[in-house]
Amino acid sequence: MDVKKDSFKAWFLAARPKTLTGAAVPVMIGLSLAWKDAQQYAGDVFNWWAAALCLLFAFIMQIDANFINDFVDYAKGTDDRETRLGPERACTQGWVSIERMRHAIAATTVLACLVGLPLVWFGGLEMVLIGVLCVVFCFLYTTHLSYMGLGDVLVLVFFGLIPVSITYYIQLHTTTVEVLTASLACGIVIDGLLLVNNFRDRDTDKQAGKNTLVVHVGEKAAIMLYLMVGIVACLMGLVFGLNGRWWAFGLPFIYLVLHVLTYLKMKRIWKGRELNNCLGATARNIFIYGLLVSLGILF
Repeated sequence: MDVKKDSFKAWFLAARPKTLTGAAVPVMIGLSLAWKDAQQYAGDVFNWWAAALCLLFAFIMQIDANFINDFVDYAKGTDDRETRLGPERACTQGWVSIERMRHAIAATTVLACLVGLPLVWFGGLEMVLIGVLCVVFCFLYTTHLSYMGLGDVLVLVFFGLIPVSITYYIQLHTTTVEVLTASLACGIVIDGLLLVNNFRDRDTDKQAGKNTLVVHVGEKAAIMLYLMVGIVACLMGLVFGLNGRWWAFGLPFIYLVLHVLTYLKMKRIWKGRELNNCLGATARNIFIYGLLVSLGILF
């Protein structure tokens, strides 16, 4: 790919816009739950400014995480032009200098903090702790925890429990069993993206000493785990049915059809760069899941 160094295109690719679906979906589900439940209160208790800040904070943190991942994997030698199977990375390809990427990480981290700070007004001082945890683990994921096989746990927490439940909490200052279940289901669905990524890189990760969950359990168990995340997440939606929101339970099964088709494609390809097609399909499926769940809640 012909990319001029430090150009707008270079930074656009470094930000990995396709991954922003993973940031948008949890906030989208949290806001849908909050808006629906806010209707039982007198007056307009749903705040659109808070909603916009939650979404913007999620986007910036995702870009920050992508920059950190790009920088650290290049510095550690995990990314290599010759052996890399995944999408091309900015530092590895020389599109962005290592020094510029360091400055970009500092800038996006500060920007995320500035965007997140007003949420204290809506959610209380506890939002400071949530923000600090997001920033700290954003760095720890790439630098240490992903090498220890804990990346999937962090996805459950920071792409499920925290963004869905905190987005809801900021609006209504409470949480429910329904919200917590939706949070976990969301994290499980988004973990599918990490599973595809690590399934593709299982051989190079093992050689580099990056002991992901896929490396730990083996390729056959990993691909079955990929299938199960979609099934389990959809079944967890039964909590919506128990509360009378049958649309929210039923609609995600459209996503499940797409998820199974992607699993079959992944199983057929098994190895190599062609698995990047499954990565893109998984990102699409995640967005469809979030859209269907949100629509189901709002119905």
